[in-house]
Amino acid sequence: MTTSPLYIQTYCKIENNTIVLKGDTVFVEEAVDFKSFMKSSYKEFEVNYPKFFKMDSLSKLALMAAELVLKEVSELEKENIGLVFANSSSSLDTDIAHQESIQDSANYFPSPAVFVYTLPNICLGEISIKQQLKSEHAFFIFDTFNAEFINQYAEALIMEQKSNQVVCGWVDYLKGTYKAFVYLVGTKGTIELTKENVEKLYT
Repeated sequence: MTTSPLYIQTYCKIENNTIVLKGDTVFVEEAVDFKSFMKSSYKEFEVNYPKFFKMDSLSKLALMAAELVLKEVSELEKENIGLVFANSSSSLDTDIAHQESIQDSANYFPSPAVFVYTLPNICLGEISIKQQLKSEHAFFIFDTFNAEFINQYAEALIMEQKSNQVVCGWVDYLKGTYKAFVYLVGTKGTIELTKENVEKLYT
């Protein structure tokens, strides 16, 4: 069991058509919708995951942020990386789209491609497949970003040796409004993992 301090090794924020990595703005595309922004980001960072374009908006947002946070992590290190994510709207954006597809009894054509994303933790599955992660993962729903809970959960995974590192994050999407804040927690780094430090980076 480790008792060493934990650190925020890197972090990524995505909102308002802007991607910030470790405090530096690395991509901006103004005056476009979310779909176009994600398509451009995919090309910019050479994500190489064809299924990306079939995913729901929440999964695209989560996968993109995780991709950038894990870009410099070796394949060996990825063997024991956990995922702890949360948001406030669950998969409501996709739930609405699914409901609309079945609401009209005269045109009842529910889409399996939409239905598969009617759980928020599906985005963690997409990240795990893309990154070949096989460790613990969990998705929680809160009214607002709960840094203390997420940090404690990540600390528990590392202390109990269920994960060597943990990708933590707040990833929310509803009707075109979105925000991702994803950070990698581990035993090395310069920014100590505290509630105050995480909240400061989140804002």
